[in-house]
Amino acid sequence: MLRLLVYAVIIYTVIVAVVWLMQDRLLYLPNMPTRELQASPADRGWEYESVNLETEDGTRIHGWWLPQPAARGTLIFFHGNAGNISHRLESLAIFRALDLSVLIIDYRGYGQSEGRPSEAGLRQDARAAWRHVWEERGIEAERIVLFGRSLGSAVASELALEHRPGVLILESPFRSVPRMAQDVYPFLPARWLARMDFDNEAHVRELDVPILVIHSRDDEIIPFSHGEAVYEAAAGPKDLLILRGGHNTAFMDSRRHYMDGLERFLSEHL
Repeated sequence: MLRLLVYAVIIYTVIVAVVWLMQDRLLYLPNMPTRELQASPADRGWEYESVNLETEDGTRIHGWWLPQPAARGTLIFFHGNAGNISHRLESLAIFRALDLSVLIIDYRGYGQSEGRPSEAGLRQDARAAWRHVWEERGIEAERIVLFGRSLGSAVASELALEHRPGVLILESPFRSVPRMAQDVYPFLPARWLARMDFDNEAHVRELDVPILVIHSRDDEIIPFSHGEAVYEAAAGPKDLLILRGGHNTAFMDSRRHYMDGLERFLSEHL
């Protein structure tokens, strides 16, 4: 029995060490399903421009600018932790239908962007996207929509602290990386092992911009309770749009309800 206990402690210690050392690879998944761009807006017949932005540390990140004639505003799109901008054409179609111009970027280490992803690096990538829209495109801050899905929700909410947008939309947000890690690995002291924050809850408590939180009750990756907690923590004007469907498909599974909710919120606040 003592030998079994020793083996169990060794195995557990190894697991803890792996989680500690490999958490960047567990969070950032640029090669899932592939890092290669598999499509482009041209495949849908949309006008677009391929852009390369330089961050504060000199990293060049890639994105697409999709202008919309007589746009009501401009949306900056921060995607989740897997894949790249070419996997977001269905979302781009929805935002175009809502009369929004869109800038969507790949974080460093994703798609055609240089570098390796990190919390500090993604913060710089977000700032570069804002500068491009605000300075180079000349879009007024009150006409900018910051949109973040999953991991991108924390990127968007932190950027909103630095540059007050017209609207902030958080889809499938998590409370923070430590709290999310504890849910995923309940058998580990994951909350204390996490070296990243990405703290949506803390961010929205300090914001007074209109915030729309979108989450599916069926989300199998980020529990609905996380979206509820982020919504409750939000200090400014806010709304909660509840969907049905999986983490990666709810916006399509609930497309009509999703678009109606976005339209109502944008019409009221943008």
